Amino acid sequence: MIRLNCGSVTVGGVRMDNHLILAAGVLGTTGASLARILSTGAGAVVTKSIGPFPHEGHPGPCFAEINGGLINAMGLPNPSKDFLTELTPVSGKPVIASVFGGNPAEFLEVASWFSGRVSGIELNLSCPHAEGYGAAIGNDPGMVEACTKAVKSLGMPVWVKLTPNVTDITECGVAAERGGADGIVAINTVKAMRISTDLRRPVLGNRFGGLSGPAIFPIAVRCVYELYEACSIPVIGCGGVSSAHDVVEMMMAGASAVQVGSAVIHDGDIFGSIRDALYSPDGMRPEEIVGCAHG
Repeated sequence: MIRLNCGSVTVGGVRMDNHLILAAGVLGTTGASLARILSTGAGAVVTKSIGPFPHEGHPGPCFAEINGGLINAMGLPNPSKDFLTELTPVSGKPVIASVFGGNPAEFLEVASWFSGRVSGIELNLSCPHAEGYGAAIGNDPGMVEACTKAVKSLGMPVWVKLTPNVTDITECGVAAERGGADGIVAINTVKAMRISTDLRRPVLGNRFGGLSGPAIFPIAVRCVYELYEACSIPVIGCGGVSSAHDVVEMMMAGASAVQVGSAVIHDGDIFGSIRDALYSPDGMRPEEIVGCAHG
């Protein structure tokens, strides 16, 4: 397998220790968990998504394990501004704050809380199971551009996380770039559901959820590939990544860095495992493989 030269990297305005990033919503709930993931080999971490108001999320069950991945419908539970106290253990570390809102003004308000406290902001315009938030507004290129532009006014690096649940993801990618985004994260979960044949009802309390894990990896690779061709800003790949081989494939599709999410649930040391398999002092320069599958 191809191995890469190790070392710090800057992607979308964010300086990181390597190309591996903890995805939003997975172990990003406390400062202690963020610090632990950084200590095990992640180059950067993204917090859970924080919104303008405290929210408990959807009633349970909130996730179900299926063949090839997980379906979840958490409903964006978060303590809102009170989360800021969790940043103390990771002060000065490569932390990206994931934020959400129902309109550009709310995105700006929440993002402003993190100004000067984190390395960058990731806009959650892609959650498929939170009414009025996430993909509910992120499937509108005009809204994507407006929310990005509002948060970019803070002068911080801004990444925009896109939903795959659209006809053409590049339209939203181009809109994010027009709004001033420094990077695009692709993808969030794919709309899905399962039904319990014993109980004769959906397995999730919210009925519908988002599919993550290895089953969506090919979808994520295609989205990264398309965005790399349509946009000139860095793309951060996300969706089903669980090995060093997956990271290399994502980078060949056009990803400048890669987020890991669901794989952490079964392997708390996944970042260390991927890092050890991916990097070598005599490895290739990462720039040599990013986008190389485009010929």
